[in-house]
Amino acid sequence: MKFDNPAGKNPIDRMKVVGKAYNRIDGPLKTTGQAPYAYERHDVAEGQLYGYILGSAIAKGRIKSMDLTDAQNAPGVKGVVSTLDHDPMKSNFNTASLFGGPQIQHYHQAIAMVMAETFEQARAAAALIRVDYAREDGRFDLEALAPSAPPADGKEVSYGDFDAAWASAPVKHEARYTTPAESHSMMEPHATIAAWKKTDDGRDHVTIWTSNQMIQWNKMALAGVLGIEQDQVRVDSPFLGGGFGSKLFLRADAVVAALGAKQVGQPVKVMLQRPLIFNNTTHRAATIQSISLGAEKDGKLTAIRHISTNGNLPGGDTEGSTAQTQFLYASPNRYTNLHLAEMDLPEANAMRAPGEAPGMMALEMAMDELAETLDMCPVKLRVINDTQVDPTKPSRPFSERHLVECLQQGAAKFGWPEGGKYPKPGGKRDGEWLTGIGMAAGFRDNLLMKSAARVRLKPGGRLVVETDMTDIGTGSYTILAQTAAEMMGLPLEAVEVTLGDSDFPASAGSGGQWGANNSTAGVYAACVKLREMAADKVGFNAADVDFDEGEIRSGGNAVALSDAAADGELVAEDGIEYGDIGERYKQSTFAGHFVEVAVNAYTGESRIKRMLAVCSAGRILNPKSARSQVIGAMTMGAGAALMEDMAVDTRFGFFVNHDLAGYEVPVHLDIPHQEVVFLDEVDEKSSPMKAKGVGELGLCGVGAAIANAIYNATGVRVRDYPITLDKHLEKLPAIA
Repeated sequence: MKFDNPAGKNPIDRMKVVGKAYNRIDGPLKTTGQAPYAYERHDVAEGQLYGYILGSAIAKGRIKSMDLTDAQNAPGVKGVVSTLDHDPMKSNFNTASLFGGPQIQHYHQAIAMVMAETFEQARAAAALIRVDYAREDGRFDLEALAPSAPPADGKEVSYGDFDAAWASAPVKHEARYTTPAESHSMMEPHATIAAWKKTDDGRDHVTIWTSNQMIQWNKMALAGVLGIEQDQVRVDSPFLGGGFGSKLFLRADAVVAALGAKQVGQPVKVMLQRPLIFNNTTHRAATIQSISLGAEKDGKLTAIRHISTNGNLPGGDTEGSTAQTQFLYASPNRYTNLHLAEMDLPEANAMRAPGEAPGMMALEMAMDELAETLDMCPVKLRVINDTQVDPTKPSRPFSERHLVECLQQGAAKFGWPEGGKYPKPGGKRDGEWLTGIGMAAGFRDNLLMKSAARVRLKPGGRLVVETDMTDIGTGSYTILAQTAAEMMGLPLEAVEVTLGDSDFPASAGSGGQWGANNSTAGVYAACVKLREMAADKVGFNAADVDFDEGEIRSGGNAVALSDAAADGELVAEDGIEYGDIGERYKQSTFAGHFVEVAVNAYTGESRIKRMLAVCSAGRILNPKSARSQVIGAMTMGAGAALMEDMAVDTRFGFFVNHDLAGYEVPVHLDIPHQEVVFLDEVDEKSSPMKAKGVGELGLCGVGAAIANAIYNATGVRVRDYPITLDKHLEKLPAIA
């Protein structure tokens, strides 16, 4: 199905099943331990061996030699895979080589794997491998590599004449902001079981049962690194315990599991130890950002400049921290620059809301600082700089843009001060606590991607949905079932959804908050075809039928839906494809974030007291699961603002706090009650579902809202995240 014009009225608009707050249909499986996660797939292949990966002890250099003798002779060991026996393996989706060759690109690079009868035997034997390295000097300090002026080799985007507008601006704000490297820190580690077999035509075929967000991407990538055809690979991932972007791409666990299984002729299961998740897989890059805002005295922005530097391996990409700065506020003159500093740290890549998450942490703090300079309400400043068209291309309108409504409704619900201005910074106390409020706008683009599905109407009227879409804890099973139920006029319990298998039609996958809207649109397309088949089967005109309450109705006639499959199941497969509608209309999501914090006047400890997010993201397919996504994102924003920081050892090039004891993430006591409000809207230019993504919008801007609230509480502006007590303790207002 081609979608290239705004959706008109369609069956989803009935909203009998879609739009309702259903519990997740996979919930009982997870709460009773029956949901099969990758490492627990004990039944999928007999004779599974345990693999244990050895990571490099240096960050840059090469392996001179590797002695495997003691490991190979250790109890229970069935084989050892060595990087020296393979050529470097890297797909188009990876920056770092995943395995193979003597060259070391980063610390904890996978260099060997031991396979044994038990996990303990494999781990003990891995410690017996002796490696002789030739260490080389590396680049590990981002501060030392950051340019002092706009870099000539950066990715520049310029509109108007920033320099002239900046020079003439009557009100200016300019400052430098930093965000640290962050880890995804999902509960389920990267894990894979791999098994090989010979097919009937004598060809090798490998299946991996893994934890991965993007099934087709990884099928292509694994085939590529193994040097086989894609039809020789199957990827299966029905349940994930979180990913947040770290499981978008093929990683070392899948590659070495496949290599090991082929070498020993038995299935092999591998789970990355937590330190290897920090140093071997991907992370969010640290950034150094410089923002310049020029405005008229009434607050209208006339000049915006945003320069960001991040580190990555050679050939890696930049963290797109300026993405929102091009589109969020109206200004006739703007300049953005993304600069890559080549480093020898582990690969930096996508983490939940890549680009906008760290970019909004800086931009929305800068906007608050400009509001203070102007002596203006920070909500008002954002409202008067709203735009209904793409500021970089005024002929292109936003498909739907309700940022002003988010800010105004949020301010009213939160109880923003009358007159709009902040209370005096550092001027409000509650016992030993300094209290303050903060706000920020939220922005995240809406991405359109192809997505396909297959639907089966079984004899008896049960409906089965098949697609390789993944559920990373976001509720994909439920919203796909809701979509199919709505389209076919069935109750939710009459729909069965099967996900995560590369043998199923290729979906959009989970990531970038594109999953829900696109995957449900794919199911919609398949159901449109099934409706036509079913109507034709019972002799109705497909253009004039209604599917409701388990019946197919036309005029005054009605037959049971199950009658259409009386002679055998009906199978329909289709997908959603987009024309140029994403080019004709700028598609984005918006939010208003409001926070109250308390900072202990004696210790400098910060505590969040309340949080509110008002979101504009098209039709909300399931308010319950959508709310869960937003509060989870708000929690991640609290972690980014207050505690998360991957500390780099700039001498030896690794993340020191590479476990969940040293890398702090929020716990229950850190998070108060969170309130989420969704605007009642649809976006007909997004998809037939008229929905958008929301899972990353809840993160974009919330960190800055917390930072702004801390400043309001203390009167001390900290521009280097995370805002830990050591950064403002000595400057706090006098206690007496």
